[in-house]
Amino acid sequence: MTETQTISHHAPPPKQHQNGHATAPGDEAFDATYKGKEGRRPRMQLVWRNIILMSLLHIGAVYGFTLIPSAKTLTLIWTALCYVFSGLGVTAGAHRLWSHRSYKASFPLRVFLALGNSMASQNDIYEWARDHRVHHKYSETDADPHNATRGFFFAHVGWLLVRKHPDVKEKGQKLDMSDLEEDKVVMFQRRHSRLSLVVMCFVLPTLVPWWGWGESLKVAAAHMWGNRPYDISINPRENRLVSLSALGEGFHNYHHTFPFDYGASEFGWRLNLTTAFIDLMCFLGLASDRKRVSKEMILARKQRTGNENSKSD
Repeated sequence: MTETQTISHHAPPPKQHQNGHATAPGDEAFDATYKGKEGRRPRMQLVWRNIILMSLLHIGAVYGFTLIPSAKTLTLIWTALCYVFSGLGVTAGAHRLWSHRSYKASFPLRVFLALGNSMASQNDIYEWARDHRVHHKYSETDADPHNATRGFFFAHVGWLLVRKHPDVKEKGQKLDMSDLEEDKVVMFQRRHSRLSLVVMCFVLPTLVPWWGWGESLKVAAAHMWGNRPYDISINPRENRLVSLSALGEGFHNYHHTFPFDYGASEFGWRLNLTTAFIDLMCFLGLASDRKRVSKEMILARKQRTGNENSKSD
């Protein structure tokens, strides 16, 4: 079992450039100096390719629900496995490992998570992590790719259907992404993103039950609903329903307060399958150096910026 790196409020701050940004890649500290341009936002430009593809995916999902009663038991088990595998590719992979670098993963584990990420079909790891780092650094401003102040639909899926705000592109281009550019797994997946998406998201999940046992071939809510026990000055909230459905990603007030914590919550495995998975990988020697926030630091932050009337347990 590898040790967990506990970060306390006594830890020294990261080194700074002259422009005020942290020197390390993946800097996720909120930039309060950014101010959006005054006046009306640029006119929204629809991306019809994405609109059509997203519509077809959702129509297919609804049709898939109608087939559940007639599906074989092995197919339902396979569906659940694909759901968990693809979910971990996003939560344990693109999010906690590659976006926030909250722990370290061995090469086999990185390959496993990259394959799961491809199955999830949420862009390639590099693009996902870049957008997520911008989201943390400029949360709920025009430079945030899925700015929740523009409404639930925009934050949930609408941002994928329109051209990005110019500020999102500008800030994204200025991020230091050298850590991901040096990761061969990330860059291999990026180079072959379309092929890996088609194979992992559509071909493999369909062919396995067909060949294997003859089966027939027929995140936004957490920014708007919930409590804020850690920091009431930010909009992200704690939402247990989101945590349950998204493998532990609903403790959002905590995560935006302490984005470097590999657990994304102070409650360990509770409603948090992703944390349990990372702990298992550490036990097996496939991951290490998990970053954790000390209890003292959590309590101090709650008392300083949290909502005393919000329960977090």
